[in-house]
Amino acid sequence: MKEIIYSAPAKVILSGEHAVVFGKPALVSALDLRLKFHLFSDPYKKSTNPDIDFISDTVLDFLEKEKNPVKQFKKKVFNYKVISDIPVKRGLGSSAALSVAASAAFLQYYTSRVYPSDVVNNLAFKIEKKFHDNPSGVDNSACCFGGLVYFRKEFDFLKNISLLNFKIPKKIESKLYLIDSGTPKEKTSEMVKSVADYYRHHPDTTSAIFHEIEKCTRRLVIAVLKEDSHLFTDTLHKNNQLLSQLGLVSAKTQKLLTNLSQFGKGKITGAGGKKGNSGFVLFLTSNDKALTRYLKLNRIKYFKFKQSMKGLNKDL
Repeated sequence: MKEIIYSAPAKVILSGEHAVVFGKPALVSALDLRLKFHLFSDPYKKSTNPDIDFISDTVLDFLEKEKNPVKQFKKKVFNYKVISDIPVKRGLGSSAALSVAASAAFLQYYTSRVYPSDVVNNLAFKIEKKFHDNPSGVDNSACCFGGLVYFRKEFDFLKNISLLNFKIPKKIESKLYLIDSGTPKEKTSEMVKSVADYYRHHPDTTSAIFHEIEKCTRRLVIAVLKEDSHLFTDTLHKNNQLLSQLGLVSAKTQKLLTNLSQFGKGKITGAGGKKGNSGFVLFLTSNDKALTRYLKLNRIKYFKFKQSMKGLNKDL
């Protein structure tokens, strides 16, 4: 069999991280950074990566339950290669992009069929549950479908995934940056668990914070539709304050945001981090030149936000 290649984009949660696990909506965008998963048969070398083996086994289990004739393909020897532009462990969906692209590749590898995106997305969610214990499904959905996604999970088996038919306007996108606060010391699953623990001990307080985060998510949709940069900026700032109340913004990252406040406002995006760094910060600036000058002077890594409308793609 010839080589199979699928790719999927990174994602950025504009609003709703963590609250989305508890049934609140999230607004998320695909990013113009991609991961490519190459899959091919190789009788002389096989995968020794337990995560990739798990993805393969999950796909096979799905096919068996779907009554596909795959017994002859069980534990078929394969090799793979991953080429990615997506920073890992930074809240940009590197594992979700892998789950999506690899699921699509293994589906084709074992059946010689190209499966629809919704099937791939459901499989990727199962895989993400293995990687992160209790994900919402928002990351893999954004990586699978691309563009701007409004997502709400009612149950594991019932998710409302609205693919919005509009983009982040250029007047906002051109001022958006992703600024790297560094790799969090905690895993995503640890951060999700910390919020769950906080909710268990302080249900009323946590519910009130989630309610305010939901308001932020809705306001950001309005800000995008109305091309309202001021509303977008204010909402990012409010959103970060709420995430900080949940203990998701480290003191180091908060200091970074305070230092950057002369240039605009921002928030963490993704799981966050408590002890040291908190991954990438989504930042809307009012002064590009001054911001980038400051970041370069202080050797802080960053890149311009660029939305991608392309989700999962069969590259070969």
